[in-house]
Amino acid sequence: MAIEILMPALSPTMEEGTLSKWLVSEGDKVRSGDLLAEIETDKATMEFEAVDEGIIGKILISEGSENVKVNSTIAILLEDDEKLEQIVATPKAETTVIPSEKNVFKPNTRQENKVSNKPEKRIFASPLARRIAKDKGLDLHSFLGSGPKGRIIKADLAAEPTLESDKSASVLTETLEPAYEAGIEVIYQNRDYKRLPIQGMRKVIAERLTEAKKNIPHFYLRRDIILDDLLNVRQKINKSLEARGIKVSINDFIIKACALALQSTPTANCVWAGHQILQMSSSDIAVAVAVDGGLFTPVLLDAESKLISQISIEMKDLAERARNHKLAPHEYQGGSFAISNLGMMGIDNFDAIINPPQAAILAVGAGKKRPIVLEDGTLGAATVMSVTMSVDHRVIDGVLGAELLDQISQNLENPTAMLA
Repeated sequence: MAIEILMPALSPTMEEGTLSKWLVSEGDKVRSGDLLAEIETDKATMEFEAVDEGIIGKILISEGSENVKVNSTIAILLEDDEKLEQIVATPKAETTVIPSEKNVFKPNTRQENKVSNKPEKRIFASPLARRIAKDKGLDLHSFLGSGPKGRIIKADLAAEPTLESDKSASVLTETLEPAYEAGIEVIYQNRDYKRLPIQGMRKVIAERLTEAKKNIPHFYLRRDIILDDLLNVRQKINKSLEARGIKVSINDFIIKACALALQSTPTANCVWAGHQILQMSSSDIAVAVAVDGGLFTPVLLDAESKLISQISIEMKDLAERARNHKLAPHEYQGGSFAISNLGMMGIDNFDAIINPPQAAILAVGAGKKRPIVLEDGTLGAATVMSVTMSVDHRVIDGVLGAELLDQISQNLENPTAMLA
């Protein structure tokens, strides 16, 4: 029997992607594990492996095709003795083409009779949750997942399903968007402009951050941090590392300071998981990296236990691969805390949007010489850096957030103790 090769979901949030390049041709024999194609998601370009073995009978989606929906058929895999003409000639009611069970999304049986040209949204659920839903006739589309990476688990099925009215906002938006766009174009009809399509990474950023700003109860904590001691320590460290070609940045110190602060205030080292809060053991720090078309937030794992030189080396590698869209999904997903630094652009301060499920993000401004009042009451000058921490109030309350930011500040103002 022929098998449909489906557009894979290469990350939990992927709904569509670009089929960048086919690595096989029609007539090629493939085995499980062979590379079939390169798929470009909103975050990276990844290779897609074959699950079954057979012969590539027909490529249905040409390379370079954009906005290919997850679970849509991109090719047909035949058995060794099978001919494509036999499949095409088979009446639809008796077709022998079957999707591969290992990469296909199976819609709920209650929706099988619905006719729709729109592919079903991929559902992530535990085997137990799927079995309970099948036994009770529940539609998994109607439940929000609280498990790892949004997976629906047994406990979620005890909650009330999401009502259709809760989905009306997105439906209304889809209905109004064309009219809104037309109205905007009327306003600028006498001005020269060019249309820039919103797709790929920019589309995902727009959707995720709009959702985050709308659904996460942000509050903001601000602090000025004196950097003079840190600058002196950094200079000495860089001099000692010069022979190894390593140069530590201010941002590397900030990563280390945040990682240790999360260990000092462990109840702030958490993520929001729907019906529960996950308290993390390690300090996994996401760092915003600007790339063409948007930004990545690669995650530095176990940052609290790494030397400042290790942090520098790993962060440079992650940033470089992020700019080249070569990060694997596990390298930019997760983390409980994030850092966004615009200080190198001369920005004094700004407010960053939390990237769920993380519970906080530190917006870092430039370090600049400012007049300050010294401990003896006289005026002096110091290099001062302004930071703003955006906090998810569902996870972290004001006092706890203040304690976390105070720990970050102490670590940066006392770098020798931090690195001891």
